[in-house]
Amino acid sequence: MLKMQGLSKVFQIEQVQTHALRGLDLHVREGEFVAVTGPSGSGKSTFLNIAGLLEESTAGSYELDGQDVSRLGDSQRSRIRNEKIGFIFQGFNLIPDLTLYDNIDVPLRYRGLGAKDRRERITSVLERVGLGSRAQHYPGALSGGQQQRAAIARALAGTPRLLLADEPTGNLDTEMARSVMELLQEINSAGATIIMVTHDQELALRASRNVHIVDGHLSDLVRQPGGLAAA
Repeated sequence: MLKMQGLSKVFQIEQVQTHALRGLDLHVREGEFVAVTGPSGSGKSTFLNIAGLLEESTAGSYELDGQDVSRLGDSQRSRIRNEKIGFIFQGFNLIPDLTLYDNIDVPLRYRGLGAKDRRERITSVLERVGLGSRAQHYPGALSGGQQQRAAIARALAGTPRLLLADEPTGNLDTEMARSVMELLQEINSAGATIIMVTHDQELALRASRNVHIVDGHLSDLVRQPGGLAAA
C-alpha cells in the first residue's frame, strides 16, 4: 500500500537548515493498522504530510498503491489525495454552520459524485459510526467524541485506500478516546489501511504495528511482555 525509501525532508529558512526527516524507510502492507509515535518535533507531522501528499520530500522515493508519487505536480497530487486518501484530524475540522450531512457531502460534491450516490454514501457512513439519527444536527450540538466520529464518517465516505489519522483522540477524554479507537479498529478489521500518529502509548498498543520516529529517523517497535521495546 505504502512504500517509502530513503525519505528526507529539509526545511531551509535563510541560512538555517532543519532536517525534519533523515533517510526514512517504511513499508505498510494493505490492511495494516500502524501507529506512529515519537516526541514533539521528531518529524511525525512532516511524515504524515508527505504520506498524505500535502508536502513533497526533499529526497527519497514514495510509492502509494503501486504508483510513484514522489514528484507529481499539484493537480495530480490533489486528484490522488481526493481519490485514495482519507484524513482524520485532532481538531475535527467540521464546518460549524453545516449539518453533519452537509459536512460529509461537501468533499463528495468536489469529486463530482451524483446526488443519489452521495446520499447513499452519507447515510451508510453515518450509520456505520453510530450517528445515523444525527445527520441534521450541527457540530456544536454534539460531544467531542461524536464530532470525531462525524469526521471519521466524512473520511470514510470517499472510500479511501489509505486512512491517515493525526492525533485523532488528542482533544477527547479517556472514555471518548477509547470509543473512537475501537471504531478505528473496527474500520481496520473491515479492510482499511490506517496510519495513526499518536502521543498516547496505550492507544498505540491497540494498533497492529508500532513505529517510532526520533530526530527524523524511524524504527519499528517490537512488542514485549509489559510494553514495547525498540527493535
